[in-house]
Amino acid sequence: MSDEELLALFANPETRRNAFNLMVRKYQQKVYWLVRKMVIDHDDANDVTQDVFIKAWTALENFRGDSKLYTWLYRIASNEAINFLNKKRRKFFVPIYDVENELSEKLEADPQLSGDVIQLKLQKAILKLPEKQRLVFNLKYFEELPYEEISEITGTSVGALKASYHWASKKIEDYLNSTD
Repeated sequence: MSDEELLALFANPETRRNAFNLMVRKYQQKVYWLVRKMVIDHDDANDVTQDVFIKAWTALENFRGDSKLYTWLYRIASNEAINFLNKKRRKFFVPIYDVENELSEKLEADPQLSGDVIQLKLQKAILKLPEKQRLVFNLKYFEELPYEEISEITGTSVGALKASYHWASKKIEDYLNSTD
């Protein structure tokens, strides 16, 4: 079902719940994996994904259609993931590198994320990036989104995104070369 059809169903009070359920089924896995790449832990990713769809439910009737529906959901998801990480850091009064170490340990212990050695090294390198750079890298590299869509999701200019992706790639490359 297209986004336009989903939104038309959502506009009708009688089919609103069904439309939302269809939207969740259509986008839940994509949103989950975007969040998962940011927060690493499965349970945390589930919680954040649920929060994303709760926010979407409360805001969907005000969705103007200026962007694609998944772009709008990705924006909510990326903000929720970053907010989750910031809350976690504040809650436990830990510096950023401690959160990185915790996420790195979870990455190593997670059977769903345990790929080959190269994949694990790449994921650890990505964890070293600041959250915004990590988000940009994940959206460009893994989701293969064009810069224009990433710009809509993050509210950042295309030029700044290109620079951010370049620096993220450079940091990852440096990390991978230093751990040989």
